[in-house]
Amino acid sequence: MYKATTRAIQVTVQPQYLPDQSEPEKSQFVWAYTVRIENKGDVAVQLRSRHWKITDGLGRLQEVKGPGVVGKTPLLRPGEVFEYTSGTPLSTPSGIMGGTYQMVDEAGVKFDIEIPTFSLDTPTTQRSLN
Repeated sequence: MYKATTRAIQVTVQPQYLPDQSEPEKSQFVWAYTVRIENKGDVAVQLRSRHWKITDGLGRLQEVKGPGVVGKTPLLRPGEVFEYTSGTPLSTPSGIMGGTYQMVDEAGVKFDIEIPTFSLDTPTTQRSLN
């Protein structure tokens, strides 16, 4: 599990490799990831947009930007949680993913919160620490 907290908003991500949707012989690897966003602050905030940076095992970067997440722009009052599951394909058996969500508070102030960078690895991927 991967965690990051920005301005009292905690983002937790749990990735999972999906072997039943992947076809390694065709260089198609698929992951699901579950994101939990928790407002640990004392003001309501709304998620407006996302900016993902997805890097495959060969260092190729893909950026994904857009409004909301899974078609929603959730409002989180203090203590509330929003959770969703989405997915991403890669053409390599490993990669990394992270980014930011743009939020807006009750006063209309926009700010970015960190989505923790997380590892996408198939069960057979050999890892090396640099």
